[in-house]
Amino acid sequence: MYGKQIEKYFEHYNLELKVHKTKIGEKAKTIPTFLSIVDSMTEFGIYRKEPVLVVGGGLVTDVAGFACAAYRRNTNFIRVPTTVIGLIDASVSIKVAVNYGNYKNRLGAYHAPMHTFLDFTFLRTLPKAQIRNGFAELIKISSCSHLATFDLLDKYCEELINTGFGRADGAADEVRDAADKINREGIHEMLKLETPNLHEIGLDRVIAYGHTWSPLHELVPETPLRHGHAISIDMAYSATLANCRKLLSDAEHRRILNLFSRAGLSMDHHQFDEEILDKGTAAILKTRDGKLRAAVPNPLGSCTFLNDVDHAELTAALRRHKEIMKDYPRNGEGLEAFVDASDTGYTDNNQSEVEALETAAEEAGNLNGSMDGTKVVHGGHVIDGSVDGLNGHADGVNGHANGMNGHVKDDSDIIKEKKLANGLAKGLTNGVNGFTNGAKA
Repeated sequence: MYGKQIEKYFEHYNLELKVHKTKIGEKAKTIPTFLSIVDSMTEFGIYRKEPVLVVGGGLVTDVAGFACAAYRRNTNFIRVPTTVIGLIDASVSIKVAVNYGNYKNRLGAYHAPMHTFLDFTFLRTLPKAQIRNGFAELIKISSCSHLATFDLLDKYCEELINTGFGRADGAADEVRDAADKINREGIHEMLKLETPNLHEIGLDRVIAYGHTWSPLHELVPETPLRHGHAISIDMAYSATLANCRKLLSDAEHRRILNLFSRAGLSMDHHQFDEEILDKGTAAILKTRDGKLRAAVPNPLGSCTFLNDVDHAELTAALRRHKEIMKDYPRNGEGLEAFVDASDTGYTDNNQSEVEALETAAEEAGNLNGSMDGTKVVHGGHVIDGSVDGLNGHADGVNGHANGMNGHVKDDSDIIKEKKLANGLAKGLTNGVNGFTNGAKA
């Protein structure tokens, strides 16, 4: 829909542009999708050290990143995440993968991007269901590692979700300031936790809270659960398990559950049953070298790993959890919990929305001291690098979290252009795309 605008940008810098567009939902996070990207890379004629520019949500960056890891054993890529999960969680990790069989991320690699550019203005137009989906990742990080961030999520929950983390028109400055602090602290905490263990040599991982049973359960429903809802079910159940062990007080337990409920995130699902619990346990024991290593809050804001939980205790906790869920709306099931077209990044915008976004991009550029010039809009998202605190370096993951102004691209496009390694430094810092102190590649 916005191909002409983005083409003008690359034409302005005499960069050859070739595009691979892909729709990636959980059921398309597969080897055939991976191979379609590889085929395009061959067709494009990528040079050995030439980077691929990957723009999209976490699913897109996962699959395209894996294609780059496999292509000639090591092809460079630059990552521009466009969703909450992509910005907060996937942006820090160097893991790339596809699903295989009924298992999440069964085939993959560790492959760091050259750079990662973060811009939370993408959230301005992200559907509310996707904002909610990513909110779960922030609960994950904060409830096991950063209580102050959990407190802010608890205080501003509804406002954050309804305003796209303070990016929507009319959002209160107080909410945007809180969102910026949450985002900075969330990313910083992820960096602290992940940087020493990027290749997961250590298997006791705080950020694996919510990822013990969810990798199997997420793909069990005929229409898969959104990732945030799947891990929320796992986190809520794990919190109940911790409460049964007196590791989490009754007040803290209810506080966590209440936040999930207020956010519209799932805490239970009718197919999260004893059979799935058993199968999920068996699968994760193989992944975690024979130990459960279930991360649980103890107390809220800190983490303990459980290894000595037997079948009887797990199922007793599950029965109690389902009884508790009767106190909550929809018996603990979430809002918009299942994947839909927005998960592929192909939701359409009408022309009036496009014009509004272009105006917002211009205003954001003016507020941030950007140069005059044509803004580029694509796929309903505008990037302006307006969160100064997020414009620092993320050295721990071999990438930079620098701001980008005005550059816009569809959530699920993968852009590759000739001479990007040399041209990006100029292209991201000058002229028509409204950059000021953008990103030196």
